[in-house]
Formats: sequence, C-alpha cells, structure tokens
Amino acid sequence: MAKTDSTGSTWRYRWTYRQNERRKRTYRAAEQAWRRRDEELRRLRATAADFGRRATADAGLPLELAPGERVHWALPAAQLVELRHAAVLPAPDLSVDPGRPALHHRRPDGVKVTDAGIAVLTDRRLVLLGGRGRRDWAYGKMTGLAHDPAAPVTLIQVLDRRRTSGLLLPAEAAAEFRFTLALAFADAIEQRGTVLAQLDELIAEHDQTRPFRPAIATPGQARITAAVPGGRRTVAVAVAAALLVPAVLFESDPPVRPGSDVASAATAAPTPTAAPTPPPAAHPTSRAAAVGRATPKQPRRGTASATPERDGLCGAPANPFGYDYCGGSRIRKPDVRVCDYFDCGQDFWAGRGYLVQCRDGALSLTGGRQDACATHDGLRRTVWT
Repeated sequence: MAKTDSTGSTWRYRWTYRQNERRKRTYRAAEQAWRRRDEELRRLRATAADFGRRATADAGLPLELAPGERVHWALPAAQLVELRHAAVLPAPDLSVDPGRPALHHRRPDGVKVTDAGIAVLTDRRLVLLGGRGRRDWAYGKMTGLAHDPAAPVTLIQVLDRRRTSGLLLPAEAAAEFRFTLALAFADAIEQRGTVLAQLDELIAEHDQTRPFRPAIATPGQARITAAVPGGRRTVAVAVAAALLVPAVLFESDPPVRPGSDVASAATAAPTPTAAPTPPPAAHPTSRAAAVGRATPKQPRRGTASATPERDGLCGAPANPFGYDYCGGSRIRKPDVRVCDYFDCGQDFWAGRGYLVQCRDGALSLTGGRQDACATHDGLRRTVWT
C-alpha cells in the first residue's frame, strides 16, 4: 500500500525516495574517487619511504654496474629521442606530481626517434641500452629536466653533451617512471626528505576534501513543483510559454479597425430596406422647404463601420475615382493615377492582390495574401470603390 501524507497524496514520498537515491549515488561516486586518490598518495608515500631498500645490485641486465651501484627500475619498451633544435630546459627540481594525466603515445613536434631499447634507472644515472649503443644521463651532471604534459616524453640536458635528448615511453608507464626518476635524483643529492614532506602535505590536504554523508530528505521538504512531471523545468517552460504566447498573439493579430476586412467579415451586413417615399409636394415655396422635404441619403452597400462618412470617403483622400474606406467592391486593377492621390508603398505595382491600406498609411496591392503589408507594419483596412 502506497504511503500518503496528511493530505492523502503520495507524490511527496515519491520525491523523497528519488531525492535520497540521487544523493546516495552522488556520495558513493565521490567517496570512491576520494578513496582511489587517497590510496595512491599513501602508496607513493610508502614507496618513497622504502626507496632504495628494494634496489638490486644484479638485476640480470646487460649493463655493467659501477661498484656499489644499484638498480631501481627497468623498462624494455623505451625509445631514445633527440631535439632537432637547441633548447634550454628548466633545472631539475624535487617536486613530485602524484597525479596521472591523460598522456597519449605520440611524438611532439621537433622531436625525432634515434634508437630503442631498455631504460634503466639506477641510484646514480639513467641509462638506455639501445641497438646502436648506450646512452647515459648521470644525475650529478644533469642541468635540465622537462616532462611533456601531453605526451610520455622526458627530456634531459647534461653537461657533457650539447644535444638535448631523452626518452619516449609507453603512456601507461610514464607516471611511474617520472616518480621514480624524481626519487632517484632526490636520493642522489640527499634530499629525499623533501619529497616525503611534499607527499605528507598532499595527504593532509586530501584528507580535508573527504566528502560528507548527505542529509536524508524528508517528505516535508518536497516543493510543489515536484508534483509536476519534469519538476521545476516543466514549470519554468510553462511560465515562459504563458508569457510568450499572449505577446506573440498581440503582435500577430492586429486589432480590428473599422472598415477593415476582418470587421467586414465578422459583422453581418445590414439588410437594405426601402426608404419611405415622402408625400408629394406641389410646388415648394422656398429653398428651405425643399431641403426639409429631401429624401435622406441611404447608407452605402457593405458598410460595417460606425466611422462618420466625412465627405463620403470615410477618411480617404479626395480622388476622382471614388475610392474610399467605407465599403463596396474590392479594387484589383486600380487606376494608373492612384498614386497621385494616395500614398503608395514601395513596389506598389508589383503586388498581386486587391487594394489595401497598411498600418503605416501606405497603399499596397497585396490584399488577400498571407504576407499582406508585410513590409509596412501589417494590414490596416481595405480600399473600396
């Protein structure tokens, strides 16, 4: 049986369940990422503390070691690279980067591969046992060291060699090689404690970033928007639509004006009735009596506007063609002199429709079309004859 609140609804409990599940998933993902980082830092700290104890004097490599020299690390898939141009590398430092950036096995521009073989890290030097010979980089002679941030390439400069060279390693082995090289160099100059202090500081900073367990959501915290499918996004879209639709309708549907096509179509035409015939007069004795007995003027056919007929044209300019805004028949072939009396719009004679007046006062031959007066603020009314 579904749980309900005091109002008898269940949407609050559904929202609570979804909210708690989402918080739980987010917390678990953050906790796992934090634990992976913490384990990696502590592993590196332990490796740095025990560095040198696992070194071997005879690693089974085709390398003649100096008296007391010990091997820390070896990798068979290494390539010797050289710079095509002269460069000055930064001096070797004791900073370690425990992160594992996304490296791609590619060769940077300006670097060429000259040999391949086994890379060996000892407590005194870095050695490449290649097919063309051996290349040594002694720690005591290193003047420059640079790790490419996007490629597994490490470049080294030494005192007894002009050309800058280094190693191109598999991407998955580059991070371990760089960390071991930093430890070997620090141990050679008796500064391993500096590396250990860096790792301790990184571990302490990482402890401060451990994610907290999220608070448990309750039905009372559910907002009314949770009852709508889609939540706040749906409500926001509905509000935007409610505000936008009236504005669009206001812009697209102009108000009905007297004498316009809409007014004529929406209002029934008055039924013409015969005007009563005044009693015949014998002989009017004066002009005033004749005017008093004159037959009143009948309204024009099709007139649906309450606008007073000024000069019988309903506001249209005086013209010899009888064109007005009162009502009558539509004009599809206006007189060629129409623009002498009316304000015709641009490209007037290019129109294909009947004669209309636009909102800006210009005449147009686009009546009856969807784009009537499109370039003149829309349709205002029809010109009749």
